[in-house]
Amino acid sequence: MQIATPNAPPVLSPATLPHLIDALVEQGWYLGEGVLDAGVCAALHAELCDRAERDALAAAGIGRGSEHALRRDIRGDAIHWLDRESQAQRRYLAAMGELQHALNQALFLGLFEYEAHFAHYPPGAFYRKHLDSFRGRANRVISTVGYLNPDWPEDGGGEMLIFAPDDPEREVARVRPAAGNFACFLSETVPHEVLPTRLPRASIAGWFRRNASLGGLVDPAR
Repeated sequence: MQIATPNAPPVLSPATLPHLIDALVEQGWYLGEGVLDAGVCAALHAELCDRAERDALAAAGIGRGSEHALRRDIRGDAIHWLDRESQAQRRYLAAMGELQHALNQALFLGLFEYEAHFAHYPPGAFYRKHLDSFRGRANRVISTVGYLNPDWPEDGGGEMLIFAPDDPEREVARVRPAAGNFACFLSETVPHEVLPTRLPRASIAGWFRRNASLGGLVDPAR
């Protein structure tokens, strides 16, 4: 359940859920503009900016396990995994827990875990077109991106492009990285990329995972 605070609105409005679920079923992706609570976005943005200023973020890589590598020609962001250390993090993760419950109830997906990290893109950084998961090789099922930057200008860059599952060259949506915007899509089938940003870009990337554990080990490891 979402963490209740006095007079605080929900982080993700319950009215959003039916539209999100229908969009995932019909087209494999959802985009909601201004659907995340502004106060939580502001608190998370301040937290991420503080970490960036203190050089308390880790350079993001590609691949997992023995295949993990830093490739700045492919991906230029720095990250910090959410660990519930702040109230804003706890409220955001609780909202994603409610979304997980709604997705399992409506679509019988068997989602059992949500993992997420802050993503900070310095000016000039980008992330080339990719999938978040590959069929038969991982257990990420649904990806989410919540945006944190207030007052993002039209010429700020940093948009996320979403491409058609059946045609990876056809752009179907362009997500402006403005605070309150929220994207959700199928991890295995929806290609996407982040265009070069002109300004520091702040977001939270997350994934709902299906249990693919063997012998007590979670596959794949985070």
